[in-house]
Formats: sequence, C-alpha cells, structure tokens
Amino acid sequence: MQINRPILAWALYDWANSVFAVIVLTTFFPLFFRDFWASELGSAETTFYLGSANALASLVIVLAAPILGAIADQGALKKRLLILSAGIGIAATAGFFWVPRGEWLPAVALFIVSTICWMSANVFYDALLLDVSDESRFDEVSAFGFALGYLGSGLVFAGCIWLTLHPQRFGLADATAAVQISFLVTALWWALFTLPLLLVVRERARHRKQALAAAAVSGYRQLTATFAEIRKLRPVLLFLAAYWLYIDGVDTIIRMAVDYGKAIGFDSTGLIKAVLITQFVAFPAALFFGWLGQRIGSRNAILIGITAYALMTLWAARMTQSWEFYALAIGIGLFQGGIQSLSRAYYARIIPADKAAEFFGFYNMLGKFAAIFGPMLVGTVGMVSGDARLGLLSLLILFIAGGGLLWLQPTSEKEEPPA
Repeated sequence: MQINRPILAWALYDWANSVFAVIVLTTFFPLFFRDFWASELGSAETTFYLGSANALASLVIVLAAPILGAIADQGALKKRLLILSAGIGIAATAGFFWVPRGEWLPAVALFIVSTICWMSANVFYDALLLDVSDESRFDEVSAFGFALGYLGSGLVFAGCIWLTLHPQRFGLADATAAVQISFLVTALWWALFTLPLLLVVRERARHRKQALAAAAVSGYRQLTATFAEIRKLRPVLLFLAAYWLYIDGVDTIIRMAVDYGKAIGFDSTGLIKAVLITQFVAFPAALFFGWLGQRIGSRNAILIGITAYALMTLWAARMTQSWEFYALAIGIGLFQGGIQSLSRAYYARIIPADKAAEFFGFYNMLGKFAAIFGPMLVGTVGMVSGDARLGLLSLLILFIAGGGLLWLQPTSEKEEPPA
C-alpha cells in the first residue's frame, strides 16, 4: 500500500485522538471515576452515572452531527470544524488534572464535554477520507488510520501504565498523581498529532465556499433534503439501520468493559493490562481486515466480525477467571478495528461524494444514538437486577439484529471481491 503525505497526515489524526478513546473512554477515567471521584457512591450507582454520562454525550451528537455535517459540506468547513472541536475536547481532557477527590460532578461534566467534542471531530475526520483517498483504496486507507490509532494509543497507554506502576521513578507522590498526569499526556498527544492534518490535508472543493452563517442556512436546507434522499437510497438506509444496531454493541463494550470487569471482581491492574493487549493486537488486525475487505468484500468481512463479537459476549457473561478476560481482550483486539474501519469504508462507497460530511453526520449520529441505548441498557439492567452479567448479555440481541440486517444488504458491484 502506497502512503502519500495527505493520507499519512489524515491517518495521524487517528494516532492522535485514539489516545482519548483508550485513556478516557475505556480505562483510566472509568477506574479513576469509581475509585477516586465517586468513591463514596455504591457500585451500581457509579455504573449508572457513568452510563448516563456516555448516553448524554451521545445524545448531543445525535442531535448535532447531521446539522454540523451539512454546514461543513456547504461551507467547506470540515477541517476547520474538526480543529475547533478537537481544541475544546483537548482543553476539557486536560481539565481532569485539576478535579479533586470526591468531586464526581465536575468530573462527569468534563467527561461529557470532552466526549462530545471527540465524537464531533470524528464526524469531520471520517468525511475527510473522501478528500485524501480514491474510492478503490477506501478499505486500506480507513484500516490504516485505525491501525495507526491502535498503535499510537497503545504506546501512550503503555507509558501511562508504567507511570502509574512506578510513580516514584518519575518524581510523583503516588499512582493517583500518575493518573492525573496521564490525562495531561492524553491532551498533549491529541494536540500534537492533530497538527499534520491541519497543515497538510486539503478539502476538495465540491461546493462554492460560503460564510459560516450562509453555510448554516444552506446546510439546514440541505439536511431536510437529505432526509428525503436517504429514504430513497435503499442501500444507505438498510446499512444505517444495521450499523445502528451492531455498532451499539461494539461501542458499549469499548466503553463499559473495564467497569464491567471491575463490577464482577477483577482487579484494576489486570483490567488495564487486558486493554493494553487489545491495543497492540488491534494494530495488525486492522491492517489485515483492510486487506480482507479488499478480497472478500467489506460487508462479508464485517459479518465475520459481528459473529465473533456475539460469541465473545456469550463468553464474557459467563467468565469467572482472569485468564478469560485476557483471552477476550485478544479477541476484541482481533475484530474491533476491522468492524470500525470497514464500516467506514463501506459507507464511504455508497454515499454521494459531494455530501460526505453530511452523510457521515448521519452515520455518526446513528452510531452515537446507539451509544445512548447500549450503556444505559447495561447500567440499568445491572442496577435493577443486581447482576452486571445480565446487563452485558442483553447486548447480544443487537449483534444478532444488526448482523441480520447487514446480511440482507444487497452486494453492489463495488463490493464484489476481486476475481
């Protein structure tokens, strides 16, 4: 695969922002929230607040993403809105450093703001795939971005783990101070590796550039037209319905796995090691899925990943030993990046190129709308039943329903594997 400067600069944003996903969304924030900011709350209550915070952040993106995407398309603003969203998210992430023990409400507020900005920046980042790559290379380029993201976040995560295990070697008082420093490191890494995209990537002019206010008016008008257009584009509509379901399960497992492991009795050190394993396994696995999508078609490769996730959910709901959590971490690493990268590439193929940000706004809207339901489902079922395993098991229906709809998706000529 040939990597030119625009593709590399675009993919380095995945290298930059994936650190937020692993440090804040997946590991350090859930653990620190439970043990430091919300230590006086009960276990079920903590899970409920964490799930609610994820759900609220996702709700904002559900409402805003399509409108932001339409504005970005009409005003050629994808890159500028990405930088604005990332900048606010970076500042909020750095803010975790100054939240004292027991102050769970300010921690939740910063978490919601930083997560909203991280997700909104991804709307514009995903849409820029069409500006840096030709359609024939979407699978490989999308997978390359995810692979760099897993590698970069894995390296930073490994460094932060080392920092928390040996804080005195770095002149820190204890592991608490090391975790707080890790939030600062996350913000700095995100900021530093956003610069290549800012300096190198150029948007292709598909509309006449407009001022922000005019773009907002045009974007709103275009949004209403796109709602009607999507209903007529059966492949897009069917794929979005399938994606809404199966990515709900994937995103919920990403966000709630550490809290689930903690709730059923696994220690924090083991959970962190498991997440680190996932990051490094996912790096080559994402590249492999990019190749696999080229060979057997994106849809078929995604279906393989969905099936694997359903089986792993069944296993996770029954596991009792620490080695099982590590085995599941390897399994998630093998399929997580593949599902995400090939979904993005498949969708990029079936949408109009001149409305990329707007259509990706719907794509991210549905993904994040799913993320409202999934975390709330896990948290609420776990709190009502008193059984975290039952909450996790409830995600199985999402993989079955999403995979079934994707199976019904007609295979276009673009999706036929090469002879």
